[in-house]
This record gives sequence, C-alpha cells and structure tokens, in this order.
Amino acid sequence: MTRPVKIAVLQFTSIGDVVLTTPVIRCLKEQIPTAEIHFCTARAFQPIIDNNPYLTGRHYLDGSLLTFIRQLRVEQFDYVVDLQNTFITGFIRVALGCRSYSVEKQTLRQWLYVRCKVNAMPNQHVVDRYFAAVHPLGVENDGMGLDYFIPYKDEVETDWLPATHQHDFVAYVIGGQSFTRRMPVMRMIELCLKINYPIVLVGDKNDRLAGDEIVRAIGERYVYNACGHYNLNQSASILQQARVVFSHDTGLMHIAAAFGKKVYSIWGSSSPQLGFYPYKTPHVRLETPSLACRPCSATGFGNCPMKHFKCMNNLPFDFDVKELRTKKKNFE
Repeated sequence: MTRPVKIAVLQFTSIGDVVLTTPVIRCLKEQIPTAEIHFCTARAFQPIIDNNPYLTGRHYLDGSLLTFIRQLRVEQFDYVVDLQNTFITGFIRVALGCRSYSVEKQTLRQWLYVRCKVNAMPNQHVVDRYFAAVHPLGVENDGMGLDYFIPYKDEVETDWLPATHQHDFVAYVIGGQSFTRRMPVMRMIELCLKINYPIVLVGDKNDRLAGDEIVRAIGERYVYNACGHYNLNQSASILQQARVVFSHDTGLMHIAAAFGKKVYSIWGSSSPQLGFYPYKTPHVRLETPSLACRPCSATGFGNCPMKHFKCMNNLPFDFDVKELRTKKKNFE
C-alpha cells in the first residue's frame, strides 16, 4: 500500500489571501494522487476552508504558536508549502523539519513601487506566484480559477431578501481593510446612483453605519443594507446570486471572482499592479489615472497621507455597465 504524501499549506494573513490559495490546494490534490493536503491558518478564516473538499486536515492557530507547532509535528508532514513567507511561517517551516517550498516575496519591488513610484512589479498575479512555489512538486496551474464552497445551511434563500431585491440585483461590497481602501460615503452614494439598479450592500457589522447612510440618501426600495446581517458564507451566497459585483479591494472581491462574477473593482491607495486584482474572471478596474502619489500603500492607511484623498475623491465614474442595460431601475 502506498503511503500518502502529507503536505501542509501555510497562509495566515487575510480572507483574500486564503481564498487566493484555493487553486493551489485543488491542483496539489488532483495532480499528486496520494496527497493529503492540510491547511494551516488563523481561526478567523475557518469558514473559508471548513467546506473545502480537497483538504484532508485543517489546523487553526488561535493560541500559543509553540502549542500549534507541537500539534503539527504529530502529523509528520513530508512537505510544507509556505504561501505567506514571513518570519512566523519561516519559524513553522524550520520547526517542522521537512522539505519546504515558499512563495517568492516581491518586497524590494513593492517598496520601489509604493515608496519611489518605480513600477518594477512583474506582470503576474499573486496566484501565479503561489504556483511557482509548488512547481518543484510537479504541480501546474489548471487555469480553473479560485474556489469557494458554501455549506447548505449558509445558502441565502430568495425570501431572506426584501421583495424588491429577490430576483435580480447588483451587489456592492462597501467595506475595506482600511480607510484609504474604501470610498467616502458620499462617493458610495454617487456610485449607487450611477449603477441605477437594485443594490444589496455587503459588508460586516463595521460597515453597517455607512450602509444605513446610503439607504437614507437613496431609499430602501432601491438599496438593501445587508452589512452585519449575514456571516461570511452567507455574504458569499449573496455575491453568488448577484448579476454583477462592485467591490473595493477586499477579500469579498476575491470570493466574487471565485464564482466567476464580473467584478467592478475599486482601487484607492493600493493598485492592481501589486498582483491582487480579480483572478480568472471578467473585471473592470476603477481607479484614478495619472495620480503621482498612488499607490501610497499596499495595505492602506487610516487616513490619506497627502490629506486630499484624490485617489477616491476624484475617481471617475465614466464606465458603462452593459449587463444592466436591459432592465434599468430609475432611482429618481
């Protein structure tokens, strides 16, 4: 009997980064017949991977790092695939004492781009950088894009939404990891008026107040504020049912990409040139062109370093949503 090949995949950073690992997980499992794939991440990201059928094991860091490593050592892994490549994941690799492969960080090129505005970034999505890490294992990208698996209990039924939004709507992810990665509320209102279609606002409880302000400005007949009412998987289910998705640079943007949705991605302080744009799905990039101070950060700031926030305040809404031409809703 052939002994299974046990592979640990490491990624602890964010919702989006975990979703972006899913093609690697799938291809490892499908292209190494005897592979058992174990995923190691933070407890907060459990909903993303709990239902992934390509995984044999799931390990959550929610306490002592040393205790976590002791638990991993029991598994006796053959390989570690580090798709984060930080000091912490490097420590885990060394502690497990098996052969490991790591994603190549673009630290210097990213620094040049953000600090000096010298764009030496490779024309390559971060998912393709992930695949370069597993190439020595004979694993290739199957080109099938991202995965996201919603358990039945979290599938949002039609009648969970208002009657005005039950059969056809646009989803707008209004959240963002930081202030400079999301538009001011007045610009969100302007965008909703431009979309001119029934809209479901998607986000967590921290986005609730902004969503309420948008609803007050436009009316609940046209905008439904779902922020904070649904868990992560339920929010994913809403994205799956939307006609198209508008989104700031967030993890939910990548979840929408996993469902093959057309994504209108909104970019402020960060830039799609950093390699985190919607993957293997139709998308339109909404960003302020020829702005000398942008990008000012890969992860965002609590306020605009230049105090003018032109990347979002001057963002042009000159796009045409062709998918909505057949059934416009007049907000006036």
